[in-house]
Amino acid sequence: MIAQNLNVVKEPKVFPDQPRREIRMPQLEGYEIIKGDFHLHTVFSDGSVWPTVRVQEAWRDGLDAIAISDHVEYRPKREFLSGSLNQVHDIALPEAEKHGIILVKAAEITRRMPPGHLNAIFITDADELENESWQEALEAAQKQGAFIFWNHPGWQAQQPDTCIWFDVHETLYRQGLIHGVEVYNFDEWYPVALDWCRDKNLAFIANSDIHEPVPYMPGYSNYFRPMTLVIASEKTEQAMKEAMFNRQTVAFFAGKLAGPQQWLEKLFHASLVIGKPFNVKPDGSASVTLTNLTDIPITLQNEQGRTFRLEALSALVMPVENYRKGLELPFLITNFYIGTDQNLKISLSLH
Repeated sequence: MIAQNLNVVKEPKVFPDQPRREIRMPQLEGYEIIKGDFHLHTVFSDGSVWPTVRVQEAWRDGLDAIAISDHVEYRPKREFLSGSLNQVHDIALPEAEKHGIILVKAAEITRRMPPGHLNAIFITDADELENESWQEALEAAQKQGAFIFWNHPGWQAQQPDTCIWFDVHETLYRQGLIHGVEVYNFDEWYPVALDWCRDKNLAFIANSDIHEPVPYMPGYSNYFRPMTLVIASEKTEQAMKEAMFNRQTVAFFAGKLAGPQQWLEKLFHASLVIGKPFNVKPDGSASVTLTNLTDIPITLQNEQGRTFRLEALSALVMPVENYRKGLELPFLITNFYIGTDQNLKISLSLH
């Protein structure tokens, strides 16, 4: 009692530690799934938080990698925050190392449409991208080994009525100056962009493009933040870069996946466990339990149009007609997208 300070009493439970929001992904043999958000802003351009905050938010949201991509040309606070744009990465890096977050050096080349806004990630010097010519800015990024993707192609401020792949983008694509497209940005997605990625072998990208503190994002409590799943050989920056250039990415947003068919198939089969049929009756009817091992929701639609929804880490009992060993049941996975109006088709094999 004598040692107790009655003038200062701490209440630590008022501000409890914020735990990391773990996101359970499928286990793919020979691969690591890196959860990344490669389009973020800070006070060094038109964002409202310090670079270290972006790292802390990413850790709490269960991410593995981020790119802080402040605008090269648009820096409204330059009067107060002057100097090299490279300092954004330098400020955030110790925090990223502390939390085990892969921090990719990046910048956003910000121009009118076309070509619009493009993110260059895995760069070495953001200041070299500040050029009156957007073509030369992109070429400078290319010389640095950058992975370049087109941001929010259907953003209404630049394309108010549609979402078009301009001739300029075709030229950049043929010059190797576009490697991916944001099919999802902040709170909207662009179905036609799925076809561009599929037909031109471009990486499917989903990002938050967050400017405010992350908890201000609409629907933040209902979904994980939008992210790009990079399917890499290991969880390192170099392996992630190689995987992205190999187009081994899947966009994960609002309970949906969009990406190349081969990777969607692998993710689906690694997420789902098919139980042994039970309650088999003389008329051939039976039941089977489907279990989702991951935080990726799965919506299956059979040939009769009936839908079965497997939420994250859940299970359901599905009725089966005319059961026999080795029966193949075809399904459309309606929240896994390969193209604008093309969903993943799979077959479940019963044993």
